[in-house]
Amino acid sequence: MATTKDNGRAASGKCVEVPAAAHPLAQEPLDIASNINYHAQFSPHFSPFKFEMEQAYYATAESVRDRLIQQWNETYFYFNKVDPKQTYYLSMEYLQGRALTNAIGNLNIQDAYAHALNKLGHQLEEIVEQEKDAALGNGGLGRLASCFLDSMATLNLPAWGYGLRYRYGLFKQLITKEGQEEIAEDWLEKFSPWEIVRHDVVFPVRFFGHVEVNRDGFRKWVGGEVVKALAYDVPIPGYNTKNTISLRLWEAKAGAEAFSLFQFNDGQYESAAQLHSRAQQICAVLYPGDATEEGKLLRLKQQFFLCSASLQDIVTRFKERRNGKDGWKWSEFPSKVAVQLNDTHPTLAIPELMRLLMDEEGLGWDEAWDVTTRTIAYTNHTVLPEALEKWSQAVMWKLLPRHMEIIEEIDKRFILMIHSTHSGLESKISSMQILDKNPQKPVVRMANLCVVSSHVVNGVAQLHSDILKSELFADYVSIWPTKFQNKTNGITPRRWLRFCSPELSALITKWLKTDQWITNLDLLVNLRQFADNEKFHTEWASAKMANKQRLAHYILQVTGVSIDPNSLFDIQVKRIHEYKRQLLNILGAIYRYKKLKEMSPVERKNTAPRTIMIGGKAFATYTNAKRIVKLVNDVGAVVNTDPEVNNYLKVIFVPNYNVSVAEMLIPGSELSQHISTAGMEASGTSNMKFALNGCLIIGTLDGANVEIREEIGEENFFLFGATADEVPRLRKDRVNGLFKPDPRFEEAKELIRSGAFGSFDYNPLLDSLEGNSGYGRGDYFLVGHDFPSYMDAQARVDEAYKDRKRWIKMSILSTAGSGKFSSDRTISQYAKEIWNIEECRVP
Repeated sequence: MATTKDNGRAASGKCVEVPAAAHPLAQEPLDIASNINYHAQFSPHFSPFKFEMEQAYYATAESVRDRLIQQWNETYFYFNKVDPKQTYYLSMEYLQGRALTNAIGNLNIQDAYAHALNKLGHQLEEIVEQEKDAALGNGGLGRLASCFLDSMATLNLPAWGYGLRYRYGLFKQLITKEGQEEIAEDWLEKFSPWEIVRHDVVFPVRFFGHVEVNRDGFRKWVGGEVVKALAYDVPIPGYNTKNTISLRLWEAKAGAEAFSLFQFNDGQYESAAQLHSRAQQICAVLYPGDATEEGKLLRLKQQFFLCSASLQDIVTRFKERRNGKDGWKWSEFPSKVAVQLNDTHPTLAIPELMRLLMDEEGLGWDEAWDVTTRTIAYTNHTVLPEALEKWSQAVMWKLLPRHMEIIEEIDKRFILMIHSTHSGLESKISSMQILDKNPQKPVVRMANLCVVSSHVVNGVAQLHSDILKSELFADYVSIWPTKFQNKTNGITPRRWLRFCSPELSALITKWLKTDQWITNLDLLVNLRQFADNEKFHTEWASAKMANKQRLAHYILQVTGVSIDPNSLFDIQVKRIHEYKRQLLNILGAIYRYKKLKEMSPVERKNTAPRTIMIGGKAFATYTNAKRIVKLVNDVGAVVNTDPEVNNYLKVIFVPNYNVSVAEMLIPGSELSQHISTAGMEASGTSNMKFALNGCLIIGTLDGANVEIREEIGEENFFLFGATADEVPRLRKDRVNGLFKPDPRFEEAKELIRSGAFGSFDYNPLLDSLEGNSGYGRGDYFLVGHDFPSYMDAQARVDEAYKDRKRWIKMSILSTAGSGKFSSDRTISQYAKEIWNIEECRVP
């Protein structure tokens, strides 16, 4: 069939030669093409006779969705029939990325769909690009949750995810002369073809109101405002299995009865739809600003909305599955249900489950507490004080009066327990209790509530878990020594190698003579035997170069800057935060630029050319993070247009970093920076993605870097910086005036102050590195202390890169040592050691 194109798009009406016929489970390209055409005509979302790339994408997605729905239904019915213990993963964010590539990859139908689209005048690669990333998350927390869902499905585990359906996400990042600007995400501007609305799954969620006490002493939460939680299911297919699980997202709505016709006809249009407007706010934006009381209330509403809707759904399913099986006993609930809290955001699941069991189901306190504590487990993701949520007690009493009563009772009983059985801890009660009694600012400490109420608390890397046990939660460990575990994070090898790096993944399969590594990542260790094989080196370098060329093309597209694929691609992509130290990276780049300027042309030719790429979003109200974004762009604008050095150094800020951008950057990277202040990054997962793709790491002994270095070999990791146990002493030394800055550090700062990168006032940012103490001063994140060690490590990188044979061997050994970091391993450990669930494979 002809594939004439107009401006890169298939000409209208190209699909007329393929019959429009429903083949929902088609395997053959012609039948798939017919099914796509069928959706274009009979599930129309656009004007007829149009079949350009956008229309082709939606029709293709709906065709794939047919298969997913069939598998989802089979999985749901099978779980219902077998009634296994099931895990429910509660997370405020999921960073899913594009669904089309992942779905056809996991279903193993890429080739069939590529051929089918060719018959319709399109290329699969172009159609995939039409999909917008679902704006349901922000950073590592959300991406981890998505990797976990992929592994749960692939391992055939009975498990679901619960989240919120954010309409506008966090924000879309634009880079202008002023720096970062935020605009609303538009992923739902048309619609998402992957979600299935469940009009029969609706639960009431109450806010505000008051508590009534009945004559028999039973308490009931009444009044206030009630919104509806409506379920949207996103199917999550496992790799090479029928099992397809759910990510259930909640949307907040108000019913028709909440719309006042009287007020509307009286011209009071906003008042008439007040509850509708408030309901829409709940799922409008991820992490709305919380500087005002209204902002705090909205964030708390979001968290409670997720917890309440999800738990009502879980309880309903528990009852449905027990119907006809001698009814249900609440004591059996923890043997059928495991609830995992992904950080402290879903902490309100604890008092909400207690409320449902006591107020709705009539259980007494002791029985409800036993059920709750055996059901709920908590994953801690941070030791940063500002990220350990503390909510104002006044705001909590206002929004959730019944839950505050329950939290008070939990706290009271916990304190009584310490007095009666652990009197040696009485002096620690003020820091251990859930309700902080500080009269100036009484708060609810959500992490404390999680630790007291969960049957297991886990960290996400060995170093992080050790810090939790020895520092953050040390006093609780003396009460419950077996409650605390480590579960080192992992990533899905499907999205993060098999699909995003086809050349490298094909090469691995060829040399290992099996593709079983896709679901058993430990097999990568067998690549070590080829680490010195010249033919393997040549093919490895070729696969890496294909990814670098693809990345160079992408960078030219989005920034207009041409980069040389023969230069070292040095990448740092993650949320912009002072502890992640993008500032250290750009100061290093500035010093490198200064040295290059001072060299003669002959000296420059002996350097290793480098392209430094930095990407990530700065939270809208985080001023210093936004200054860092601006600085990277200002440095790039000067360096990239300087004819003396721009063949040897380029500095690029990659805009609007998300999963799809990561799938381009990570395979094309050769050096990746994971340079947080030691002891501050719980784990990190992008470090695992880079290492898996044969990218070498320059980093501190922080988070999962420690374990990555152990697995791939110390000689294949560029280590620098203070260790976690040295950090407190170094901060103390700084306060006491003992810090002596390295001259190179001073030179880099001075170049910024000189105006070499424009007239923007960077003094407030640089001031954070000056002085010995005080708010926003004293270099809390030890950028100055680690700078000389960082620059020395970068010099070792340059030397290693010049020796191509050595570098390629290190790259191969990096991939070969990444087997431990599969989320399949992580989830298997959660399943066995926390959730106590087993495989439930659909036959």
